[in-house]
Amino acid sequence: MDLELTDEQRMLGETLAGLLEKKYDANARLALIESDLGWSRELWRQYAELGLLGLPFDEQYGGAGMGPGELAVVFEAFGRSLVLEPYLATVVLGGGLVAAAGSPEQKADLLPRVAAGELLLAFASTEARSRFSLTEIESTAVEDGAGWRVSGEKIAVLGGDSADTIVVSARTPSGAVGLFLVDGADVRRDPYRMQDGLRGADLLFDDTPAQALGVPDDGLAAIESVLDVATAALCAEAVGAMERALWLTVDYLKTRVQFGQPISVFQSLQHRAANMYVSLEQARSMALLARLALADDAVEQRRTMVRAAKLQVDLAARHVGQEAVQLHGGIGMTMEYPVGHYLKRLTVIGKTVADVDRLTELIGAAGGLVAPG
Repeated sequence: MDLELTDEQRMLGETLAGLLEKKYDANARLALIESDLGWSRELWRQYAELGLLGLPFDEQYGGAGMGPGELAVVFEAFGRSLVLEPYLATVVLGGGLVAAAGSPEQKADLLPRVAAGELLLAFASTEARSRFSLTEIESTAVEDGAGWRVSGEKIAVLGGDSADTIVVSARTPSGAVGLFLVDGADVRRDPYRMQDGLRGADLLFDDTPAQALGVPDDGLAAIESVLDVATAALCAEAVGAMERALWLTVDYLKTRVQFGQPISVFQSLQHRAANMYVSLEQARSMALLARLALADDAVEQRRTMVRAAKLQVDLAARHVGQEAVQLHGGIGMTMEYPVGHYLKRLTVIGKTVADVDRLTELIGAAGGLVAPG
């Protein structure tokens, strides 16, 4: 098995890195955070021109037909630059659900517009009492003539503030979890900036007109499959963020002077930086495991491996992020200096899809990675 990047993947990474280095320095990112939209439509247009917005979709729907390897390259680059655009919300979650569960007509209608940068999507799943469960939801959907109507409240919807179309999970009359498409203009939104600078919203659906995405009673399998891909992508993003946080820290240790010499000469600080590097490389290996696991046809084994990878990545991210801020001292806590923003993003990644406690519970329930005996 060849674990190295292909020439095509390497070129993709270099092209994206070049774009982000020009457009996404720390000051530019701070300006975007403070803007009304919270991200750049100009960069979104450039992502579309590079083919990033259609990266995982079939070519017949305007996509590039690429897989988890290319997606990991993109997210690692996004992690290094702390990208604010709603790529995860629109392409991986919303677009992934349309690709996984939608009818051919729905795919032909929605996916080309996503790939062209003309349509923003979001996935509304989390509720106030659902925590990380996909099935403990109170939102409901009832048939209304040829369509449906959805009622309920969703919280912390990533990209929900600006999404044109929202993919909503709701309980159908049969008791199953279904997926429904709702026009963003028909939803009451409470938008806000999240802790990591990304934008989201709480959404209220009150007998809101909706269209079933694919088969109404068959949404859960698609959700679980797409969340596996999203989890692997988040692992790659965390690796990119950890890498940049580590090297910001190393550079700081080399330039910060105390007692007439750079603090990098102090052995205790060298040891702490070395331990950060060990955590980074462990996380990089587990992010690779998550990406490779997506090719496994055994669903439960694949899911357990992806969850185990994120568990280790989240633990490594907590270590690297916290150490990065501590080794910077007071400057690491300021809004103007980037290292604290990396800690914030890594912390939020650790609470996305599932946190350490939930992952440990799920992996244990599945019997762990290695079968007894």
